[in-house]
Amino acid sequence: MAIGVFDSGVGGLTVHRELTTRFAACDLVYLADQAHAPYGGRGGEDIVQLTRAGCARLFDAGASVVVLACNTASAIALRRLQQTWLPEERARRSRPVNVLGIIVPTIEAATGQPWSHEIDPLAERKSAIDVLGVFCTAATAMSRVYEIEIDKRSEDLAVFSEACPGLAGLIELGAPEEELRVVVRDHVDALRRRIGRHPDRAVLGCTHYEIISDLFAEALPPGTPVIHQPQAVADALARYFARHPEYDLGQSGRRDFLTTGQPGPQSALIARFWGAPLTFTAA
Repeated sequence: MAIGVFDSGVGGLTVHRELTTRFAACDLVYLADQAHAPYGGRGGEDIVQLTRAGCARLFDAGASVVVLACNTASAIALRRLQQTWLPEERARRSRPVNVLGIIVPTIEAATGQPWSHEIDPLAERKSAIDVLGVFCTAATAMSRVYEIEIDKRSEDLAVFSEACPGLAGLIELGAPEEELRVVVRDHVDALRRRIGRHPDRAVLGCTHYEIISDLFAEALPPGTPVIHQPQAVADALARYFARHPEYDLGQSGRRDFLTTGQPGPQSALIARFWGAPLTFTAA
């Protein structure tokens, strides 16, 4: 068996690369649904169906646990899949399988609290409220998942999501750095105007954005802490596997890269991020 990583495109490679470091001996298989990327502008039912198909393909490829390395899929599809699809899938395959998202680990990292934590009405409050800026796709922003879930867990953290339509698509296509720099600066400035100041901390709420995290750091005030999803996900996954020894993750260090789109080498932007040319095979 293996760890599966699913994304609409190449953004999930940011999570995948962290997992290859953290679980070096384990087998990993990556699937990019590039035929339908990006997901951020799609309808909810469409996202659910595409995510379900991607997870099924990864189970077919030998994955026992699939990480949805896509904020949009995690926000829109994860709960539906866990509640209505996975029970039947486990029975059909007669083995343990699961699908996990990346929003829960991110919120745990943002709040410093475990997912089960709820606000204590008698707890002492901070005199000042921190502002968290979340840069994400339109679908994730519309779901308000970060605002809703963080509000349940921290009254000292105000969340403002900034939808960045089209940015994931530009990254997927390997747009020139200067073009990406302008788009990132525009969104950082738009969030600043909405809040009235820059956020105290930021979340790159789309795994594509991690590929150009240096441009976000450049656009934000120097020293602004950025919560990086790949590290948060790897930390959470290590805790999950410690609690669930029933999953066989393989020990051959196998690395497979699949795509529903055009197989072959990825863009120069991806090659630069990955540190070497990267080639996908047909899913």
